[in-house]
Amino acid sequence: MTPPLERGLVLRTDAKVCHVEVGERVVQAAPRGILYGQDGDKRQQKNPVAVGDEVEVDLSSNPASLESVLPRRNWLSRTASSHDPREQVLAANVDQLLVVASLGKPGFSSNRTDRILAACVWGRIPARILLNKIDLAEEDEIEALVDTYSLAKVPILPTCALDGRGLEELRELIRGKTTVFYGASGAGKSSLLNSLQPDLKLKVGKISKFWDAGRHTTSYSQLMTLEPGTRVIDTPGIRTFRLHGVDAQHLRGLFPEFALFQSKCGYMSCTHDHEPVCAVFDAVEDGEIAASRYASYVEMLDEMREPNADDGVEDVGPESE
Repeated sequence: MTPPLERGLVLRTDAKVCHVEVGERVVQAAPRGILYGQDGDKRQQKNPVAVGDEVEVDLSSNPASLESVLPRRNWLSRTASSHDPREQVLAANVDQLLVVASLGKPGFSSNRTDRILAACVWGRIPARILLNKIDLAEEDEIEALVDTYSLAKVPILPTCALDGRGLEELRELIRGKTTVFYGASGAGKSSLLNSLQPDLKLKVGKISKFWDAGRHTTSYSQLMTLEPGTRVIDTPGIRTFRLHGVDAQHLRGLFPEFALFQSKCGYMSCTHDHEPVCAVFDAVEDGEIAASRYASYVEMLDEMREPNADDGVEDVGPESE
């Protein structure tokens, strides 16, 4: 007789087992080989199970067996690396994603931020920006970024873990939801989470003077409960992010501000980078679309045309940080 399967929620994934919340307890469950496909080298997904997945497990074995992954309502994914074209799913079934960016070191990166925001549109995840370390910035710098992303309909919440600015607004923003915190190492994800709930005691990294970049203090994604109904997913820091499964025609739809203008382009299939009579390009020239956002779009478009190009930036993912 086949044992009954239990529903569970994936809190963390390791090399061979997943930590799954089943009822009031957490069990370690090994994903069945069939989840990886018949030909592991040719499967399209690097990881068949991600943090936030709802799964079915067989508890009659030791370790338990993870039998199936239930359909996802949304997901965040990227291309595994410049040398591995498979999809790497980083989180699933969440209510929102907060891109943690800083104004100190590492400095704010429009390119990195815009890639993550585009991936959220693609994966149907509502997103906003946490602009951290505002104690290190001038007011006009903050206002300029707020203006830039207001055109893209992306809200910005300025925060500072050191002096507490924005923390109460952040606490209310995440209450009763499952929220992904995602961004570069050193931007302050762990500091913000520790400020919200000190007993988490997440490791906080220092900035490497040699690389001028954050050290990687989180080596895997993990889902944590701050209070009943409020969960957060802390993710490893990133240095590069490539979209997966998106072509040129889909990419333009991942920049919401383009929609206001592209119906006026000379070609319905306009990719907004070389065609004549392009209303999107004209909007950039007129300041109605932020030049930094357009530059991010063009760089991603070029990557899609040369998918095997190596941008020279180290890939850092949940399994290698």
